[in-house]
Amino acid sequence: MELYIDTANLAEIKEAAALGVLDGVTTNPSLIAKESASGVTYAKRLAEICEVVKGPVSAEVISTDFAGMMKEAEQHLKIAQNIVIKLPITIDGLKACKALADRGVKTNMTLCFQPLQALMVAKAGAFLVSPFIGRLDDIGQEGMNLIRQIRTIYDNYGYTTKILAASIRHPVHMVECALAGADVATSPMSVIKSMLNHPLTDSGLKKFVEDYKKAFPG
Repeated sequence: MELYIDTANLAEIKEAAALGVLDGVTTNPSLIAKESASGVTYAKRLAEICEVVKGPVSAEVISTDFAGMMKEAEQHLKIAQNIVIKLPITIDGLKACKALADRGVKTNMTLCFQPLQALMVAKAGAFLVSPFIGRLDDIGQEGMNLIRQIRTIYDNYGYTTKILAASIRHPVHMVECALAGADVATSPMSVIKSMLNHPLTDSGLKKFVEDYKKAFPG
């Protein structure tokens, strides 16, 4: 399973990249807005991210109409070769997905909450589909069921669109995504760090160090 970081914070992206496990980055207007206090523009931050990460970097449009989406897509594509255009799963978003896919442009279809949305974007040629499992959990549904349903549908018909599990809240989500067959999972830095944690690792390391110091004082 590929691992993306879901942030527009450059320091976090560099930290994750230094771990050697980062395959890509997802951003959205809300995450970019958090960085606006530093005076960075959307395009500049995307360019900075693409200098650090050579894998897919999702750049989301904010337009809700087809023409606006296509105009923004053209602007984003000028930033770097690894930009992936992130579009909402709407009628206009699907049209834009098809138009871009026909040109060989990769798209990430976002805000997926049911399996038929995933089926539609796969037929339109999407590179990624982003089911939001945490947000489904928030309203009393089991978000992981959506990953399983999409995996089955894609495997049944040979669709190559990658399942990008989004709205990851904790390490258990990560384990379940990997078991369910998600191709990619994107999460905040806090979850990436927590994937390395276990109390037995900490206690074991502490004992190794203490034993060494007892045997070889000074």
